[in-house]
Amino acid sequence: MATPVTADTLIDAIVTEMSEGIECAVNFWMTQIESALRDPRLTTLGRMNAVQEIVKHYRTRCEFKVNHDGHAA
Repeated sequence: MATPVTADTLIDAIVTEMSEGIECAVNFWMTQIESALRDPRLTTLGRMNAVQEIVKHYRTRCEFKVNHDGHAA
């Protein structure tokens, strides 16, 4: 017999999924940034530019997801 799902159980499951997704995304971006900062083929300026490109890419992808009120769609 299936156990009924309570509102608290559902909310906990959603929060856990969201938290894991955010952690995964942050880890992904941090890995990209760390890789750019440790790249021995780049100069100091090249590393800074690489990090700026990572940030620019992230911001560009997020711009279309925010409506005019500043809330995520």
